[in-house]
Amino acid sequence: MVRLKRIYDEPAAQDGVRVLVDRLWPRGLSKEKAHLDRWEKELAPSDELRRWFGHDPEKWQEFRERYRLELEGAGEGARLKELARLCARGTVTLLYAAKDEEHNNAVVLKELLEDSSIG
Repeated sequence: MVRLKRIYDEPAAQDGVRVLVDRLWPRGLSKEKAHLDRWEKELAPSDELRRWFGHDPEKWQEFRERYRLELEGAGEGARLKELARLCARGTVTLLYAAKDEEHNNAVVLKELLEDSSIG
């Protein structure tokens, strides 16, 4: 099971394995308070793509496509498969810092991880 959660929300037992999927460390949050199990910054969008998107909902569909292409082209397939195997073993919560809960890279990663062709 894959869950999504803002990293600023309180950790909970039902989070399972907590994985930060942002390239940048969240502002104002200590590593102790984050309660991370993993930080997969390599699976985050490139700085260029992140800046272009700027969490603009009108760019969402194109961002999703570009981000998926980035993951495929960057050779991060092995990391994605490893994360998919982790999800198959139990609950994984993908953590992100964005305020927009519907338009962020963790949403796209969740879609990919739930795709049966990965892993």
